[in-house]
Amino acid sequence: MRDPARERDITVNRRAFHDYHVGERFEAGLVLSGSEVKSLRDGRANLKDAYARFFGEELFLVGAHISPYGPASQFGHEPERHRKLLLHRRELDKLRTKIKERGFTLIPLKLYWVKGRAKAELGLATGKKLHDKRATAREDEARREIDRARSVARRAGRA
Repeated sequence: MRDPARERDITVNRRAFHDYHVGERFEAGLVLSGSEVKSLRDGRANLKDAYARFFGEELFLVGAHISPYGPASQFGHEPERHRKLLLHRRELDKLRTKIKERGFTLIPLKLYWVKGRAKAELGLATGKKLHDKRATAREDEARREIDRARSVARRAGRA
C-alpha cells in the first residue's frame, strides 16, 4: 500500500464519480517534461475532460490540462498534449481487453506524488445514465440530512 505521509494530491477529478460508475483502479506513472513537473508542483492541473486511450501498444493520457510554467518561457510545454502512461505489460493487456470487449472507459481519478514522482490513479469505468445520476444525488442528499440531524442531536446533548 501507499504511505499517506509520502504522497500528496495534485488534483482530483470530482466529475468522474458524478458521470461514471468506477470499478477497478490502477496506478500509473507519467512521462513529463521539466516544466510540466514544475507546474504540477504548483498544483496547476485539471482532469475534467481527461481520459486514457491506447495508441498502438502504448497508453496515453488525453485531455489533461497542465498549465504552462511561466519562468520556462519558450522552453515550456503544450498544456493539453498527450502524455504517456507507464504501466506493466500485463496491466496494459488486461486494460486493452476490458476496454475492447466490455465497453469500459479508462478515466483519471487523481494525480498525486509518490516519493517525488507524479502518478495517476486510473479507474476502469462505465458511464452513468441520467436515472443513475438522479439516484446518486438522492442518496447524497439523504446522507447529508442524516449527518445534519446527528450533528444537531449531538449539539443538543451537550447543551
